[in-house]
Amino acid sequence: MGLRADAARNRARILEATRVQIASHGPSAGMDQIAQAAGVAVGTLYRHFPTKADLIAAAMADRTRRVVESVEIAVERVHGGGRALEEIAGVLTPLIDVSGEDRAVKTAAAALGINGDDQAGERMRARAGLARLIAAAHDAGDLHPDVTSDDIALLLTTMPGDEIDLCARDRWLELMLRGLTAGRRMPDRRPGSRDPGE
Repeated sequence: MGLRADAARNRARILEATRVQIASHGPSAGMDQIAQAAGVAVGTLYRHFPTKADLIAAAMADRTRRVVESVEIAVERVHGGGRALEEIAGVLTPLIDVSGEDRAVKTAAAALGINGDDQAGERMRARAGLARLIAAAHDAGDLHPDVTSDDIALLLTTMPGDEIDLCARDRWLELMLRGLTAGRRMPDRRPGSRDPGE
């Protein structure tokens, strides 16, 4: 059974606050600190997540779910006539914007012995969707013929974090896509994409 609307909102605020607080203060960010940042009572946080390990695991799973949704929505837009290369850029842009938070949460998870193995199926869905986007971009002649989803995954490991400004992150995406397209038509610098959670 799904959560009530107010409980779902509280849960979403807690997960967002978790990411921000861990990115700002590291794995030592406390449950009370996270609750305060989320605007909920500590008891509310503990009702949703009895332990910090539960909280961190949920934050990781929530991010994975958002990425899967983003990729699958992008695939639907391509099927509706959208340009695959622009959709690939639209998927990557919000990932770059939160890459610092993602790394911080993964570091905190590792410290608690959380490996994310339970998200393997979701990651496979994201990879399959990305492969469909890449195939469509190949068909359109926009991507270099030998580019694969593994190549995109490899490049994502070099994403800049919050230590550089937004313009520099945009430039990283532009340079990465330029290398993948090898002179083919480039998408807009920062596509008007939605955040995976929207």
